[in-house]
Amino acid sequence: MPDHPDRALPPTERRLDASAELDTMSTRERLALLTAESRVAVDAVEAALPQLAELVDAAAERMRRGGTVHYVGAGTSGRLGVLDASELLPTFHLEPGRVVGHIAGGSAALVSAVEDAEDSAGEGREVVAGLGPDDVVIGIAASGSTPYVGGALEAAGAAGAVTALISSNPAASLAGIADIHVLLDTGPEVVTGSTRLKAGTAQKLALNGFSTATMIALGRTWQNLMVSVVATNAKLRERTVRILAEALGIAAEDARARLEASDGDLKAAIVAELTGREPAEAARLLSAHGGSVRDAVAAGTGP
Repeated sequence: MPDHPDRALPPTERRLDASAELDTMSTRERLALLTAESRVAVDAVEAALPQLAELVDAAAERMRRGGTVHYVGAGTSGRLGVLDASELLPTFHLEPGRVVGHIAGGSAALVSAVEDAEDSAGEGREVVAGLGPDDVVIGIAASGSTPYVGGALEAAGAAGAVTALISSNPAASLAGIADIHVLLDTGPEVVTGSTRLKAGTAQKLALNGFSTATMIALGRTWQNLMVSVVATNAKLRERTVRILAEALGIAAEDARARLEASDGDLKAAIVAELTGREPAEAARLLSAHGGSVRDAVAAGTGP
């Protein structure tokens, strides 16, 4: 008996047996199925942790040398990459240009579908022009075959950059040109081919994990506290007070006073308190140790 025609397609393009009667289900049943299938995304990311960890270590090493990370994707994949990159400045005070998201079709594709843009390998090559061995390019494509992503990976690899592919296809055609294949095997979607569902959920989880783990490796946190947060509004300014109080085990009023003494520099306030140094000296220690509180404290208290 011949194989079902779906079997020649990438998993994300095949039909899910459990949702075959999707349009006859009750609203509650549909939502329950969507929720149940979303749990597959978590399992897929967990299975890919060895490759994801390899990618984090490679990126952290290169970023310590001044390198950059670039996400490249089309459609949902591209939007998720741009989203993750854009959140690193307010969360970790990451300098602009260190992690960059590129989407096929440019900024217009963030709010409106520009579906044909993904077919341009040339555009993919252009967005990574000028990169080198200290840079990392991460292609994001559920199918693992998007030409825009392929162009970027080929050009980046030729320039000596570390390359990775995040896909949901075990037989991804682009896997062979990437140094690391982060396979998020989420299988068929509830709505056939709609990779904004669990494939997209898995991509977001993987990107969040990658960027957060990389920022931690670069010393952008202290313990589990968000000490690099950029306090650009009243809510965030109060958050910095709470973070400092938690970090030092002091009252909020005392934390506010220490922040004022450090000109609002949360990390300098922590280092000053833990090393017994003046805030200006604490700031110099941080600058000399890449902004890492842990390294600055070790240097300030060591022999």
